[in-house]
Amino acid sequence: MTPEQLAERQFELDRERTRRFPTLLERKLTRMSASPFAFLRGSAPLYYEALAADSLAAGPGGEGWIVGDLHLENFGAFRPARAATASSPPVAEGAEDKRAATFNLNDFDQALQGPWHWDVLRLLSSLILAGRELGVGGPVVLELGARLLESYVASACGDAPLPLPPAPVTALVERLRNRSREQFLNARTVPEGSERKFIRGERYMDLEPEIARQVPAALDLFVSRLAPEERPRAEQLELVDAAFRIAGTGSLGVLRIAALTRGKGAVDGGFIFDLKEQGPASAASLVAPSALAPAELAVAAFHAMVAPPPRMLATTELAGLGMVARRLMPQEDKLDLKKMKSEDLAPLAVYLGALTGAAHARGRKGAAAAPWSTSECADMLTRAVHVASLHEAVYLTWCLLLSRRT
Repeated sequence: MTPEQLAERQFELDRERTRRFPTLLERKLTRMSASPFAFLRGSAPLYYEALAADSLAAGPGGEGWIVGDLHLENFGAFRPARAATASSPPVAEGAEDKRAATFNLNDFDQALQGPWHWDVLRLLSSLILAGRELGVGGPVVLELGARLLESYVASACGDAPLPLPPAPVTALVERLRNRSREQFLNARTVPEGSERKFIRGERYMDLEPEIARQVPAALDLFVSRLAPEERPRAEQLELVDAAFRIAGTGSLGVLRIAALTRGKGAVDGGFIFDLKEQGPASAASLVAPSALAPAELAVAAFHAMVAPPPRMLATTELAGLGMVARRLMPQEDKLDLKKMKSEDLAPLAVYLGALTGAAHARGRKGAAAAPWSTSECADMLTRAVHVASLHEAVYLTWCLLLSRRT
């Protein structure tokens, strides 16, 4: 397919994706037009269509659970189900670290079981396209890709231990340990008397009344599917406010709900839950059908690939839609790629490669994969250049078409 055909195809996908919520189309187009990297983030289906059309779907061995939409922005910090993690400071014996944070893969909306190299190729392509955000040129970004690949193979195929977290990750985790619930709530809500409400605007919109009425039941179902030790008490789930949540790039267009509940009481004690509709993975047409529904796939992949997963993560249903639900915590954020120091880029690339390899190894299907050869790694990097170049061409063509439609 030509860049013109792929650009037109992306417009079709975006219109269909936002058909139920047409006001989100312009937001999605604006976010994707920011850069080639932003375009890749919002065009996972196009990636797999390009792979299938251009015979790029083949690659070195290893299969099992994959993220499906792996790129640099699908790593982040979150509060884990257990406090003891490699990237969290130690806690006194017998004490619970109530502000523990860990850094790992954190988005499994497109997860399924398939070849590992699909994830790796997409991650490498995103790294190449993010060169502008990282402030580096071609030779440096290709060297970063080679370092990432080497680390990935050692972790996925050789059980190498994770390297120490690089400085940006350590700083992010430590900063989040010091973020209070009040700070977390203030960024998303505004006090109204003895309660809070979501701040309507760029991040939150009013829900349709019929959807809003179904939120309490969806929360109850979600809680019933949590492990007993994670279940909030009934009074903590009393709904205070619910809103349509606007977040992400590729996911714009799905039903996404933010629910504010009573939590620990008082104006600064509320809990925020995220309920997100899950549709078929972009790569679903390229693999054997799964017995699991899309929401079940996302949660199963998170548990299979990341140890420990976030606290309070389970599926639910609302308006006949399968959804992934989780409690949002103050210990949740992402790295700002535009603020990375040049000396931190190589350690970060190595760390992300190792995290991906470890996740694939945990969720592998069958025996351990044979280490990828030097020639296979070189071919992967060449393929990533091709995929990145294709996305760059489609992005520019898509921007040209966008300018003619406005």
